[in-house]
Amino acid sequence: MRHRRKETLQVTKFKRTYNRQNSTFTFDISYQTAPTLRTERTREVAEAFGLGEDQTQQFTLYDNVQLKIRPTDIVLITGDSGSGKSALLKALKADLAAEAQDTKDLNINPETPIIETVGENTQQALEILSRVGLNDAFLFLRSYRELSDGQKHRYQIAKLSQTGAHWWILDEFTSSLDRDTAKIVAYNLQRLARKLGKAVIAATTHSDLLRDLAPNVHIHKRYGKQVTLRYHPRAKASACSLTRQTRIQQGTTADYKALSQFHYRTGRTPPPRKIFILKRKTETLGAVVYSYPSPLCFGRSKAWKGTFQELQRNMSIISRVVVHPKYRSIGLGEKLIRETLPHCGTDCVEAVAVMAKYNPFFEKAGMQKICQSKPSTAVTEALTHLETLGFDTALLGSTAYNKKQIARVGEEKIQTLLENLSRKDAAARKRLASLPSLYPKHTEFQTKIRNADTAGLSKMLKRLSFLAQIKIYLFWSRLQH
Repeated sequence: MRHRRKETLQVTKFKRTYNRQNSTFTFDISYQTAPTLRTERTREVAEAFGLGEDQTQQFTLYDNVQLKIRPTDIVLITGDSGSGKSALLKALKADLAAEAQDTKDLNINPETPIIETVGENTQQALEILSRVGLNDAFLFLRSYRELSDGQKHRYQIAKLSQTGAHWWILDEFTSSLDRDTAKIVAYNLQRLARKLGKAVIAATTHSDLLRDLAPNVHIHKRYGKQVTLRYHPRAKASACSLTRQTRIQQGTTADYKALSQFHYRTGRTPPPRKIFILKRKTETLGAVVYSYPSPLCFGRSKAWKGTFQELQRNMSIISRVVVHPKYRSIGLGEKLIRETLPHCGTDCVEAVAVMAKYNPFFEKAGMQKICQSKPSTAVTEALTHLETLGFDTALLGSTAYNKKQIARVGEEKIQTLLENLSRKDAAARKRLASLPSLYPKHTEFQTKIRNADTAGLSKMLKRLSFLAQIKIYLFWSRLQH
C-alpha cells in the first residue's frame, strides 16, 4: 500500500505584538493536527469512531493574551507537558530576537576545563564560577562533559551571565534535577540575574520553585486556552528555602572526616578546639573546624598583639570550612561561620584562606579582611629554579608528579634547593618539613631534608606550593561585636 505523508501540526493563527514602550507582549496562537500517514490502521480507526481519515482537530493555546514583563523581571511559566509552555517561550524569544539568549543555544566546549571557558583571566573565572556554586578546586579543572546534571545547570547560568544578552531563556528548567538541587539552582539563577539587572524567562512542569525563583510574573498554562497570570512586582528571594531548614550543632572529628573528601586539602586537620556541623534533618551539609593557632602567622601583628600564652588562650583559627557540593552558593558557609564564631571558646578568631580572595563569605559572616599575603622572594626564587629543572610548578600539589620529577633530576638537586630556601626564609622551615620546634634552626631543617627519601621530598615540594599561594588573613574579635 502506498503511504502519503501529511503535515502533523499546522499553525492556523499566530499573532504576536511586543510593545517595548510599555513592556507588553500580546499573543494569539492556534494550530490544528491531522494524521501523519494514511495507512490501513488509520483508516480502520477512522471508520470505527466515525472520523474522516483526514479530519483535523483545532487547538487554541493563547487567545489575545497580554503579558506585562519588565526588562528586569523574573518570569516563570508552569504547566503540564503539552499545555503550550514551549510555544509561548518560542514566541517570546522570537520577539526579543538578539536581546535574548536561550541556554539551548549556548556555545559550550564539552572538553575544555571550565576554568578556561569564562572570564578574561583566572581571577574573573573563579569569581564567576563561585557565584553559581562551582567553587571547588578540583571542579575548576573538569570539563563540561565531566560535570553532573546539577553542575551543568549551574555552569549554563555562569555562561548566560557572560553572553551580554539582557533576556535569559530557559526551557524545561531543572526538569532533570532532583528537587533539592532544582531549588538551589533556581535560587542562584534569580540572585545572579537580579544582581546583574537581567530578565529571566523560565518554563518548567514543576510548581515547587516559586519560593526560590521568586518570580515577578507567574504564568500558569493549562490545556486549551486557559491561562492564569499573577504579578508580584516586589518579589525577591532573600534566602534559599533549604537554608531555612538547617540547624547548627556541635560535631566531632568523625563528622568532619565524613565531609573532608569535598575539601581540596587532605582529610587531616590540626587538633581541633571545637567542631560545628550544619544539619538538615539527618543529613550533614557542612562543617567548620576551629583549631589552636600556630606561633607564626602572616597578618596577625596588624590585628592582634600578645604573648604566646595569651595567643593559645585567646585565639582560635578556622582551619577548615567545607560544604557539600550540592548545597554550595546558598549561604551555608557564611551561616556556619557567623553563627559559630561566638561559641568557639575564644575571644578572637583568625582565618587564612585562598578562596577568600574569590568568594568573600568570611567577610559576609562578620570577619574583617586584614591583609593579603605574597610569596616571599625566596619562595618565588625556589619555584623559578624548579621550572629551570623542568618542573611544572602548577602541578606541585601532586606528590605522584613530584616523585616522578625527583626521580628524573635526582634527590640531591632538590635537597640543595630546599637548603637554599631555608637559609633565606626562616618562616618556611617549619611548614616545609613539619619540624617539632616552634622556631626551628637551619641546621635542624638541613638534617631533616638530608635524611628524607623521595617520598619525603615530594611532600616538601607540595608544601612549597602552599607557600606560593596568595592568601587572605581575616580576623574576628568578640570585643568588636
